[in-house]
Amino acid sequence: MNNDNGSVGLVQTKTLTFAHPPDELILESGARLGPITLAYETYGKLDSQRSNAILLVHALTGDAHVAGYHTHADRKPGWWDWMVGSGRPFDTDRYFVVCSNVIGGCQGSTGPRSINPATGERYNLDFPMVTIGDMVAAQRYLVDELGIDRLLCVAGGSMGGMQALEWAIRYPERVASVIPIATTSRLSAQGIAFNQVGRRAITADNKWNGGNYGVKPDELPAEGLAVARMLAHITYLSEEAMHAKFGRRLREKERYGFDFSIDFEVESYLQHQGESFIRRFDADSYLYISKAMDYFDLPRQYGSLQNAFAGVQAGFLLLSFSSDWLFPTVHSKEIVRALMVNRKDVTFCEIPSPYGHDAFLIENEAMKRIVPAFLNRMASSGRH
Repeated sequence: MNNDNGSVGLVQTKTLTFAHPPDELILESGARLGPITLAYETYGKLDSQRSNAILLVHALTGDAHVAGYHTHADRKPGWWDWMVGSGRPFDTDRYFVVCSNVIGGCQGSTGPRSINPATGERYNLDFPMVTIGDMVAAQRYLVDELGIDRLLCVAGGSMGGMQALEWAIRYPERVASVIPIATTSRLSAQGIAFNQVGRRAITADNKWNGGNYGVKPDELPAEGLAVARMLAHITYLSEEAMHAKFGRRLREKERYGFDFSIDFEVESYLQHQGESFIRRFDADSYLYISKAMDYFDLPRQYGSLQNAFAGVQAGFLLLSFSSDWLFPTVHSKEIVRALMVNRKDVTFCEIPSPYGHDAFLIENEAMKRIVPAFLNRMASSGRH
């Protein structure tokens, strides 16, 4: 653990369980889910008016641990640590910051590998399909439990940006502002295709066993999950970033091996990404959450993107990155245009970056300036 200036320090993951039968959460598919447990973390303090709460929502393989450390032995902090803390963009001296793991996840929230109370066994593929809307509906229970009537902001990147958009549309009176980053109003055919290949890698693993695999390391569909991660990780980077970081450099050798062992640094890097991922994520959860991203389609759901945003009340800050080819800037501009047609409060910035889709996770000065300025405007505008 590093004693970073401004760090929130040691934090603890908490859980909330709700939607007990017969009051289960009714999902968009029509299925019922309950009881539901959400894992979450909080940072900072809620003010006396309960008006300074910010909900951070994570991307596909994220979790509730957005900042700080769980133990003194932790080597790395939470996934957005540089954004959350004293004096940081989501300033915990000013704001009460909340982050929860989505339903369908595997980091403490109810998901396919949770125990089904009706059977006493793991849900596995008996777990119902969930959507981005279902994830947000579950988060609303948490916000209610914390006594927050109106969020100052909902912010997140990638799938987190989808959730932020959903919050603004589904609960317009509950959200003063949203910051969707490197996101889209609907996944492209290319994005769906990449997700399908990743899922196919998992289901083709002999150990997947129809989703009914064991819990021991040698019982997991690790190879399939690792390949899915390797493929996805390529989409998170840009060609420029990969060239700068790896080029065609060989891995600990001076000439080609003329076999199928690892020759190139980039091969070694991707293998490491796959191997480290299987230690922290679940294969069935990957199937469910990636499918939820595929189903997200605001224009289809509301008839048009303009219709989708007709009733929103929040102020919007949309950020994109110049080298993001997975959710390119044109996707953010489509959202901006729909908001402008509806005469909504919207600010947009494309941030120059060589790091591709993952740029929102990498510390950058532009976000460190833009985000707090926007939050300050929202907090002082009386919206909350």
